[in-house]
Amino acid sequence: MKTISNNEFIEIFPAFRNNPGLVTEILSVSHYKAFPKDMQIYSEGDFCSAIALIISGEIRVFKIGESGREITLYEIESGETCILNASCILSNMSYPAHAVTILDAELLLVPAQEFRKLLSRYEEMRGFIFTLLSQRLTSVMTLVEEVAFGRMDLRLFEYIEEKSEAGKLNSTHQKIADDLGTSREVVSRLLKDFERHGKIILSRNLIQIVKK
Repeated sequence: MKTISNNEFIEIFPAFRNNPGLVTEILSVSHYKAFPKDMQIYSEGDFCSAIALIISGEIRVFKIGESGREITLYEIESGETCILNASCILSNMSYPAHAVTILDAELLLVPAQEFRKLLSRYEEMRGFIFTLLSQRLTSVMTLVEEVAFGRMDLRLFEYIEEKSEAGKLNSTHQKIADDLGTSREVVSRLLKDFERHGKIILSRNLIQIVKK
């Protein structure tokens, strides 16, 4: 089984750099696990037996409505953990969403009981969790405002601009719809409108912004 050194861990999680004892303890009580792309890590209603610290990769956390439509709550990257994961451990509640790997991911899994001990004993652990909680709360509030009050065409174009690299976005219409909390049909219709108005060029799984 792969092991993570103290220095490697601190490089990924700089919030713990000033407490090498905490790092040593985290590494001693956790175990490494790799997940392939598109692997379901949690389903809604699952019991959280451990908290996952993301070493590499990316994880999408989302909800599924009764109609089957999905909406992305947030994405977790290297150096982060899932706030809903932490919340369900601390509240003894089940996981309230779904979590799936977007890319191949490497995790350090800290057992729930050990996580509670670390949180109660170390200020750095509390700071790490509370900082992430604040960031996620802000992003989810922004999502709620966008879904409730934002125009979908504006949200879609802002999404394309934000996610694109060098004016190009490699993605499927379904992935975009899931992230924005709408249907694939709505996304496809709006993208065709954008193309008709000369804002973008569409090809298979590729959106290119037209520079004015």
